[in-house]
Amino acid sequence: MDFPLIRMRRTRRTEALRSLVRETRLEPGQLIYPLFLCPGEGVRREIGSMPGVSNLSVDEALKEAEEAARLGLGGLLLFGLPESKDEQGSGAWDDAGIVQTGLRALKAGAAAKKLVLIADVCLCEYTSHGHCGVVVESGDGYDVENDSSIEILGRTAASLAGAGADIVAPSDMMDGRVGLIREALDEAGHEQTPILSYASKFSSAFYGPFREAADSAPQFGDRRSYQMDGANVREAMREIEQDLAEGADMVLMKPAMPYLDVIRAARERFDVPMGAYQVSGEYSMLHAAFAKGWLEPERAMLESLVGIRRAGADFIVTYFAKDAARVL
Repeated sequence: MDFPLIRMRRTRRTEALRSLVRETRLEPGQLIYPLFLCPGEGVRREIGSMPGVSNLSVDEALKEAEEAARLGLGGLLLFGLPESKDEQGSGAWDDAGIVQTGLRALKAGAAAKKLVLIADVCLCEYTSHGHCGVVVESGDGYDVENDSSIEILGRTAASLAGAGADIVAPSDMMDGRVGLIREALDEAGHEQTPILSYASKFSSAFYGPFREAADSAPQFGDRRSYQMDGANVREAMREIEQDLAEGADMVLMKPAMPYLDVIRAARERFDVPMGAYQVSGEYSMLHAAFAKGWLEPERAMLESLVGIRRAGADFIVTYFAKDAARVL
């Protein structure tokens, strides 16, 4: 059968009809809002490359959590800027560290009953060199040593879970870290704490603004020896498969928009909860276009998020979370 018997426009005539047959839904509860916690009180320091995003002291973060809960967001993803850094990133597993302090404060508030609190597990914000693990000398000048790094990551995850994290999310891309984190959590009595693994995290130019936000740019070299090559989809599937075998409860794709094919491939292959991170560069380039009047902000924002959902993500980490929730 063909036109004129079949008219595809029949179900597009009104918003009510379009809503009735809509295949992909976007809801506030599917959105996770990142927060960057810093020392001090009354601190709300805007990040120049990320309009509308700020470094926040814990008291200001509590206000953000209350708003996020009112808007019906799914949760918060917490990053930390410590008072000081060292080569081992010891602030990451300090029980009095900035994220641990933030978690305890958030858990004491009413908003935490409506939000999932996710703690990023990595060392780049805490190391003086800005890499995601322990740096050792090598024939090439330096290397990020895998096995000693995952020991520290396990200790960090246990500390964050002890402070109240509902989910721990390793983003470092060291081999074997999920299995060791699972072991560390279980040994510390946190066997019910899920692991959201950044299983497919690519070495990307789109992380630039985040590194300003988290003060985490590498002081030398780059992260290509541990983050994935952007050309490799099959390798991404192997990474996900390995992390699930080691005990990951859910996985996260990062970045989102340049890697929608990876999200789709993973969705078709793995029947587990799956998220995607619309990273800082994606957010900032859209805002740059908004500022120039080149794109309609509300439509472009929602279209970008629906595209990520349509590719297969169950939930989305995005700096647009509050703005999108207000529209939705």
